[in-house]
Amino acid sequence: MNRPNIVLIMTDQQRAGWTAASGFPLDTMPFLDGLMSTGAQFERAYTTSPACVPARVSLLTARYPSAHRVRQNSAAEHVLRGADLVDVLRDAGYALHLAGKTHFYRQPADFDTFAAPYWHNRGPAGTPEQASFEQWLSALDHSVSHEPTPFPLECQFPYRIVDGAISAIDRTPADRPFFTWLSFPEPHNPYQVPEPYFSLFSPDEVPERLVGPEGAERKGGTYTWLRELIEEKRPGYDAEWRRYRANYCGMLRLIDDQLRRFFTHLGERDTLVFFVADHGDYAGDYGLQRKGAGMSESLMRIPFAVAGPGVRPMINGTDFVSLADLFPTICDALGVEIPVGVQGRSLWPMLTGAPYPAGEFASGYGERGFGGLSYDVDERPPLHFPYEGRTFDELNTVTQSGTTVMLRRGQWKLLLDERGTGELYDLDADPAELDNRYDDPGLAEIRAALTTDLARWMIRVRDDLPEAAYTLKRAPHNWH
Repeated sequence: MNRPNIVLIMTDQQRAGWTAASGFPLDTMPFLDGLMSTGAQFERAYTTSPACVPARVSLLTARYPSAHRVRQNSAAEHVLRGADLVDVLRDAGYALHLAGKTHFYRQPADFDTFAAPYWHNRGPAGTPEQASFEQWLSALDHSVSHEPTPFPLECQFPYRIVDGAISAIDRTPADRPFFTWLSFPEPHNPYQVPEPYFSLFSPDEVPERLVGPEGAERKGGTYTWLRELIEEKRPGYDAEWRRYRANYCGMLRLIDDQLRRFFTHLGERDTLVFFVADHGDYAGDYGLQRKGAGMSESLMRIPFAVAGPGVRPMINGTDFVSLADLFPTICDALGVEIPVGVQGRSLWPMLTGAPYPAGEFASGYGERGFGGLSYDVDERPPLHFPYEGRTFDELNTVTQSGTTVMLRRGQWKLLLDERGTGELYDLDADPAELDNRYDDPGLAEIRAALTTDLARWMIRVRDDLPEAAYTLKRAPHNWH
């Protein structure tokens, strides 16, 4: 079988809907929009978890955090899995290239080339200027820069990552297919860009927020707790929300220009291209920065697009798809059996115009929290590192405690936690998720139907591993 090359573009903390093709009023990623217009774009794509490592482990394993057991960023080495994406592609004869951020359990020896790790404030600095740039990044302490980055574009991580990817591809024999993972740390904090990107999008022209700090106050709980924590550390920080958004847009355009450089070098090759993010970013909504509290759409919805040989152009605004669906989709595209333990579903029939059951993709599911009981915001739980000076971590003992599960279906969003606390939102009428209608008697039937669907998802993600004596009955494409 003549197998295509595969390029996986992954950004970190890029929320859905922030490119012109997806309706955003600013043209942040024109090259990527054009590339993906030749393929399939999903408007209802969701992460498995709004935290980096749990989501990235889900991408690799096609398993939800409750199954792969990595439910916090510090737990990657505890993964429980069967064959993953790297195993399948290596067995299929692919050269494996990783350029960029890792934040998962795989090691350099698992790839043919490994131009990593890049984190949010450091990378494999090869020059004194790169080292100085990374010291400057660290000094930002994950904040918003109010000045253009005083280092050239060539110091930026997307530029260096693309350099590494181009070098790896050029060394790959022409008769061997390759898998190249471009894993950009941006647009994750710290929010910074050099010129011309700093001035490309003015703070005065960024779109209004869905809701400001009053949204955190209205939602209460960890939303209010997190906002108070940031205000304590950085008094008046929310006044910079427009600059924050302008920098975020500039970071997207910087990534886009580097993708243009990469694909120009790649040329006319038979290549299947996937574009996803691990999770989203508040981008100032609720008066918050980064991520942390709750499972709002700003954190859970992600960009997800596929282009390349066999993929028909479409904008899919109906079907709910997941980050966990990427790995089984690649299996189907290559004609490889989907491994036992995979919980995601193949999108390949949908991508190629073949029939598929609409009910399979009528709802979406996600998880949040490292387990145990949820800490009450009035408690003083131990935090996992000292919060000195202006430093804080949004993924902390309070915001990540307990377990919350999410169901999306139609216009509705249902959340339920281990205490039995429920939230129900009509996203058409209430996109900021401020009006909790869980106890609305007029929605009793809708709540019951959504709860049944949520229970089915929770049963579905019960783990099939380890395999033992009996033979599982499995469905084609992992459709249930």
